[in-house]
Formats: sequence, structure tokens, C-alpha cells
Amino acid sequence: MTSTRTAGDGSDDGVPPLHPEQLQTYFALLEAVSLLQHHVEQQLRTEGGISYVQFQLLANLARSETPLTMTQLADGVVYSRSGLTYQAGLLEKAGLITRSSSPGDERATLVALTDAGAALFRRILPGHIEVSRLLLFNPLSDDDVRHLGDIMTRVRDHMRALPPRSAAPRKRRPRSTPDTPAQAD
Repeated sequence: MTSTRTAGDGSDDGVPPLHPEQLQTYFALLEAVSLLQHHVEQQLRTEGGISYVQFQLLANLARSETPLTMTQLADGVVYSRSGLTYQAGLLEKAGLITRSSSPGDERATLVALTDAGAALFRRILPGHIEVSRLLLFNPLSDDDVRHLGDIMTRVRDHMRALPPRSAAPRKRRPRSTPDTPAQAD
């Protein structure tokens, strides 16, 4: 007996399958986002020597009037805490951001954009805009852009209504003993 199960067909586990149009839309969205992110990443590495995640961090800081906490940054860029700490360390080492203790909460770390970070952001932003325009906006009419913006805002707001990743408890690794080695991630 051969299986006719396809992606999006959750019938084996009681989950209703996606309709073909939903499945097609889902995969088209994933592919479009991946292609856009790939080209943006290339532009950022070529023009600024930074990654897409680092650009997101700089962009969030550039838009903010005040320093942000690491938690705010992690929630804003949807990135793991440990990954964000690593990326912030690279940006700090490059002199693009500073990190300091929060005077109001000793557990919080504040992150601010340096003058060099702001200058880099301003320098690479035009290329970022050009890639976005060329790949995302050029094939769309003004009406398409409005509709896409409305749709993606609703989807984003729906997703953001869920608790942020920073609110999720951290997974604890079992401690190793001489008889039981620690599990690798």
C-alpha cells in the first residue's frame, strides 16, 4: 500500500489538512521571504560587512529614541537569547553598539547604537531599500502594496498577540554526572 499523504495533509494525526490554495500560499510566502532575505543578506554583507540579524538589531536601535533591553531586541527580531547575545557581542566588538547595565533593573542589559553604528546603518540603508524595491515592490501595483500591507499587518499582529519568545521558560539541560554524559543540543 502506498501513501498519498502530502505536505499539509495532517490526516494521520487528526489535524485537518490545509486547502490546496492555503498550501500554495504558504509555500509561495516562504519561498518569497527566503529569496528576499537571501538578496538582502548579500547586499548587507557586501556593503556593510554585517548579517541580516545584525542589520535588524541596528535598525531597531536606530528607530528607538532610547536604548533597548536585550529582551526587547530579542522579541523585536525574533531571535534566540543566546544568538542575540552572540550577535550583540560581535556588534559591540566592532564598535557599532554599546551594552550596559540598566540602572532600573540589574538583570536587564541596555543596548544603544554608537555614532559608528548609526553611520553604518545610514550608509547601507539605501542599498537595502533598493533591493527591497527591486524584488518586493516593483512587481506590485500601489493597490497591491496596500492590500499586502494590510494582510501582513493582520498576520503579524495575530502572531504578536501570542506570548513573546522571551516569556517562554528556558530549556534546562540535564546535568551530567560521571556515569551519564550531558546531551548535546
